[in-house]
Amino acid sequence: MLRILYMMAGCAIVSFGVVILQSSQVITGGTAGLALSVSYLMSWSFAIAFFLINLPFYILSVAKMGWNFTLSTLFAVTTLSLMTEVMQYLPSFTIAPLAGALLGGLVIGSGLCILFLNGSSLGGANILSLVLQKRFGLDPGKTLFTFDTLVILTGLISVGLVRGLYSILSVMVISLIISLLKNRIAAKNEDRTAPEPAPAEHAS
Repeated sequence: MLRILYMMAGCAIVSFGVVILQSSQVITGGTAGLALSVSYLMSWSFAIAFFLINLPFYILSVAKMGWNFTLSTLFAVTTLSLMTEVMQYLPSFTIAPLAGALLGGLVIGSGLCILFLNGSSLGGANILSLVLQKRFGLDPGKTLFTFDTLVILTGLISVGLVRGLYSILSVMVISLIISLLKNRIAAKNEDRTAPEPAPAEHAS
């Protein structure tokens, strides 16, 4: 029960970070960045775009991270989608792109760390980064930064060059926060995916 509360708290924090980015018309990386780009270009709801973009990544998650992680991720993605949709009804505000990129990155990075430490993610590149960390020991922050930069380069169509540069700042902040906690994240995920020890045999 406590883990679920932590996951919901992480989703709430990330969703507020997404609202900050939306208010400054800045994007970020990962499937969240793709969903923001789609929402800007096609006037879609972020929640719907985010949920649909994540669907293919669940196959990778089941194969490499197991059902528990995948179900936790599905719960987190669904919760974030709903929370972000609800937050659209809060009083709107605007924030300068530079401040929005830095603050949004800080908030989203903090929320992602809470999710990672509780055996969950927000799908997409988050799943990929944890799979590569588990398989090859790669830094998840650096993996996310690489993937996210590619997402932002393709997202320049929706936000333009200047806001695209600000968006890279948000990715750098997110990656830095995750990298600072990479060892704790790795240890938590190893604990959850390790097989149960066999019961000791009693001497007759």
